[in-house]
Amino acid sequence: MSAPSSSRFPSRLLPLLHCPLCQSPLHPEASALRCASRHGFDIARQGYVHLLPGRLQAPGNADTQPMVAAREAFLARGHFAPLAALLAEHAARLDESDETERCAVEVGAGTGYYLARVLDRCPRMVGLAIDLSRFAARRAARAHVRAGAIVADGEHVLPLRSHSVALALSVFAPRNARELHRILHPRGALLVATPSARHLRELIEPMGLLSVDARKEERLHARLHPSFELVARDLLERELHLTREEVLLLAAMGPSAFHVPAEALRRRADALPALTTVTASFIVATYQRAAQPPAPARAGLRTCD
Repeated sequence: MSAPSSSRFPSRLLPLLHCPLCQSPLHPEASALRCASRHGFDIARQGYVHLLPGRLQAPGNADTQPMVAAREAFLARGHFAPLAALLAEHAARLDESDETERCAVEVGAGTGYYLARVLDRCPRMVGLAIDLSRFAARRAARAHVRAGAIVADGEHVLPLRSHSVALALSVFAPRNARELHRILHPRGALLVATPSARHLRELIEPMGLLSVDARKEERLHARLHPSFELVARDLLERELHLTREEVLLLAAMGPSAFHVPAEALRRRADALPALTTVTASFIVATYQRAAQPPAPARAGLRTCD
């Protein structure tokens, strides 16, 4: 795998996108994407495009620059590589029967780490990383030569054409069932990775991490049914032996970083043994898109897990 060498947004992904303001197709013009109504969206020099409606700034739950840097550093250590490999294996099975180029979209993609592994295994696929954080989009834009990145809110309306996506990925990210159903091709599939209640249990108390709800998987199925049919489920668990620095990176890259100051995380990590054994526990579920669309969400509510 190699990173793209150009700051241009990949042209092969343009047919997937539409303007977030008027839903018209987008086309390149100089260093921007524009629609027929002349709404313009600059292509950043790092190669991503900011497509939040009205060029709004990302809300406070977007990953910060330190969080994204911590995630990139931790994932580079390979501790979550088995999860990436399992996702890629499922994606490759779904890709076997089609000879045409298709698109995989990861919503809440972060650095694009998992999407890149899927593209490595699926040479006929191109990829689009979507994240609320511009810092994440910067890294995801260079995650793979066949991938691009946009800034958009995966919990709301996505700036993507209906039925344009073959495979959607959601890895530890909020998801909007109605939008995923809309953008997926009628034969499209959804891969969802969530932490089990055992995930990182050894670090919850000493590092002050958020715990995982024991009913998380049940709530996920309820959100996706009947618009998605569960076709496969895997539980992946392994022991990680983490240094203090790796524990700190793991804590700093997740949602707990919004609630615990960085100095406190550093002190707590320094108080741990030189090596800490930690349980990594993931559930990977494959869903097939069903014919029935989700019921509209009530006003003010997000259809995410």
